[in-house]
Amino acid sequence: MLNRLKLTLISCSMMGLLFLPLQANALQHQAKALFGPLPAHMPGAEEDSAALVALGKTLYMDNRLSVNNTQSCNSCHDVSKAGPGVDNKQFSAGAKHGELGGRNAPTVWNAGFQLAQFWDGRAADLQAQAKGPILNPVEMAMPSEAAVVEKISAIDEYQVAFKKAFNKDNAISYDNLAYAIAAFERTLITKDRFDQYMLGDATALNKQEKAGLQAFINVGCTACHNGPTLGGKVYQKLGLVKPYANQADQGRFDLTQKTTDKMVFKVPMLRDVARTAPYFHDGSVKTLSDAVNQMASLQLGRDLDKKTTADIVAFLQSLTHNGSL
Repeated sequence: MLNRLKLTLISCSMMGLLFLPLQANALQHQAKALFGPLPAHMPGAEEDSAALVALGKTLYMDNRLSVNNTQSCNSCHDVSKAGPGVDNKQFSAGAKHGELGGRNAPTVWNAGFQLAQFWDGRAADLQAQAKGPILNPVEMAMPSEAAVVEKISAIDEYQVAFKKAFNKDNAISYDNLAYAIAAFERTLITKDRFDQYMLGDATALNKQEKAGLQAFINVGCTACHNGPTLGGKVYQKLGLVKPYANQADQGRFDLTQKTTDKMVFKVPMLRDVARTAPYFHDGSVKTLSDAVNQMASLQLGRDLDKKTTADIVAFLQSLTHNGSL
């Protein structure tokens, strides 16, 4: 009898060991199906030359694109030394009078994978987005496209760089400037442990991060946060189940004037989200834990316990960029 009991215990133990890898493997497959790793290149990058990208990076970092030479694209979307692609402020200050913008600056990392740019999607692509802040009176405040071209044309290094990037004389134009900045931004693709996990390395995530991934799926977060960037692919009403407290900014409604677009915003990407606080379009949420809890309540009608919240936050932290610029 004792020997039979020992054999039973050994068999159960071995079965447990056999089942564990299958369960882990199933979660990996589920994650890969729902999300998938980030592609190696952004759409349009196949035509970007090294000279074009180099020009775009120089322009992106250049304060001279602002009216008083105090602000660059990088001022609000910091990627220097692999920065988070944001300034970590609720609202960003403009160049002219330090006036604050009306929405939280979204990350520029992975931005070219999205369906559109800005919280309300008013720019179709990276090139269109790059044109906006330079002329925005609350941001970089240049008076006109012509003024930007005149200013850049007076800089010898840009005369040389534009000719090299576009392979022609007199290449400086506002469209080409924006196109070059977009080419640089197309290189900004994050690297993280979650991709390693989906590609087969079961040890890339720890036990809590895997529990958080499973909770993220089970709670229903993947209804909006799916695909390689975990978001950025659809528009959704903020306050789907319970109304969002701040109704001052009506999102896409201000752009389209459609009643159905009230409080509708582009779903933010969650890659590298742990580095981009504060959260939401109004920058009102300071911590990732609060963001997770509010989203569960507002969008899904779920009140999460502390363990589930902590697990989901741990998973989201595994999406942190671990590469360089």
